[in-house]
Amino acid sequence: MSTVPIADHAFLSDGRTGALVTRDGSIDWLCLPRFDSPAVLARLLDDEAGHLLVRPADPAAVPTRRYLPQTLVLETTWTCSTGRVQVVDALALGPDERGHDIGAASPGVLLRTATCVDGEVDLEVAWAPRPEFGLVHPILEEVPGGVLAVGAATQLVLSIEAPLTLDGASARGRIRLTANQRLAVAMEQADGWSPPVRPWTAAAILSRLRDTEAAWRSWSDLHQSYRGPHRDLVHRSGLVLQGLTYAHTGAVVAAATTSLPEGVGTGRTWDYRFTWVRDASLTLRGLYVAACPDEAGRFFAFLARAAATQLRRGVPLQIMYGIGGERDLTERELPHLAGWRDSRPVRVGNGAWGQRQQDVYGALLDAAWELREQLGDIEGTTRRLLVDAVETVCATWREPDAGIWEVRGPLKRYLHSALLGWVALDRGVRLAELLGVMDRLPRWTEVREEIAKEILERGWNPRVGAFTQSFGSDELDAAVLLVALVGFLPADDPRIVATVDAVRRALSDERGLVLRYRGDDGLEGAEGSFLLCTFWLAEALARTGRPAEAAEVLDRAAGSANDLGLLAEEVDASTGELLGNFPQAFSHLGLVLAAQAIADADVSEAPRGA
Repeated sequence: MSTVPIADHAFLSDGRTGALVTRDGSIDWLCLPRFDSPAVLARLLDDEAGHLLVRPADPAAVPTRRYLPQTLVLETTWTCSTGRVQVVDALALGPDERGHDIGAASPGVLLRTATCVDGEVDLEVAWAPRPEFGLVHPILEEVPGGVLAVGAATQLVLSIEAPLTLDGASARGRIRLTANQRLAVAMEQADGWSPPVRPWTAAAILSRLRDTEAAWRSWSDLHQSYRGPHRDLVHRSGLVLQGLTYAHTGAVVAAATTSLPEGVGTGRTWDYRFTWVRDASLTLRGLYVAACPDEAGRFFAFLARAAATQLRRGVPLQIMYGIGGERDLTERELPHLAGWRDSRPVRVGNGAWGQRQQDVYGALLDAAWELREQLGDIEGTTRRLLVDAVETVCATWREPDAGIWEVRGPLKRYLHSALLGWVALDRGVRLAELLGVMDRLPRWTEVREEIAKEILERGWNPRVGAFTQSFGSDELDAAVLLVALVGFLPADDPRIVATVDAVRRALSDERGLVLRYRGDDGLEGAEGSFLLCTFWLAEALARTGRPAEAAEVLDRAAGSANDLGLLAEEVDASTGELLGNFPQAFSHLGLVLAAQAIADADVSEAPRGA
């Protein structure tokens, strides 16, 4: 089982898939050709599931690492007793990709170079390709310029102009570099029944690495204009969100990994390599701040296309889709994998795709409202989808559901679901003219007021002094913070302020980070504190006129990022260790929006003329 801390990993992306690199110089996670494909390197989840190592052979070598400015190109500098070596890692982008086209022409190639800066250094190289999450131990054979790995359905080629020793399904070598010498390595996959892939030359690897760095920098120059608090982390988050975007469709995956647990040794292990509709509004707003409207527009177009036919047929909108718009995301377990720190089971697919969540309609309509200026004249398919979504809420808003956290237990009337139902009607009312359905405005307005009345009468709990998790419940839930964020009541309404304070008081851990909820949720073991919920608290404090307190909360949550500015889903309250799938889009989006809310609050409080 892997014991490497989640925070020790760096993230690479080419707009089609993602890789994780340990501080020790090992690529321990890579799915090809897409984010949601079977992994070919998965030591992240089991020691025997594959990796690619390039690092100094000196066990006492000390690494320092950074992303090259404005990129997702990783540079690790190793200081050894005999010299220094720099290793640069990237997933290759196309040779002519610039600006808006990141990932559109990615060749699906992992690039690694090692350059001796001074002295001399012995490098250790080890390659253990393991397609299909480690089930396949391929046959290796030397070819000119590298090593070919052949399995039944897959071939992988490691390009390297240095001799390696083959031992079963693994290859290993030690290569000495002296000052200014360089080793170049590449790995790619092709169909197992195709002619063998030709290895890359060292010159081609170096050229493509330069192209990749230039492509990322050109994207950053065009897209990253945020100038508020935590600018560096917001810009890093923008790059991460772009890195989690599947360029072919515009879909944004929730995370690059599967089955990193929300609690060590628990079964809270889920596959997050899909797109959630309920994240839509959050994603669009975050992309708008940290990236640009183009990325936001592509994501909305993906959602509209993926979901368009379901409501027409009277089928409830799915809560999530595959990154190509796939609907069947059936969950299964991989019993041959031990899991990160023995946290079983490892899962692929996600059973939540079949759940009913009433909040998805509000998320979709709020996303459309956020993008109303970019949408212009809404075309027929999108217009019908939005109208059908509002009509579905009109017909079903009183029905119980599984809630935002996808609890695998009895259905309830969750306040968050009702609130997002109100959002669907509210945004539908505001968009009615653009949608060409002014005749529906009286009914939509009436239903909006009915939902608001029920939330105020049944969602507000006078015993607790706050809006609570579900109607009639005394339990608090961080999701009720959205009451302060969606415009349901004025920000200075006493009930809003009381709810924000109650959540902060009851759900904060000893580090000042926020739990989703307390109490039994029917799942095994305890989970960590939820970073998105902490960022929600920061945003809610900013919107209720307390930007200084909001900044303190933001600082605590942002302090959970690793040395590269990357966030997972959760934090272990006792150790401060990152938990959950990584890097997590939700967490980075929450950081971006909390920072923007604080910036907006600071501007609104500034003296006139400041």
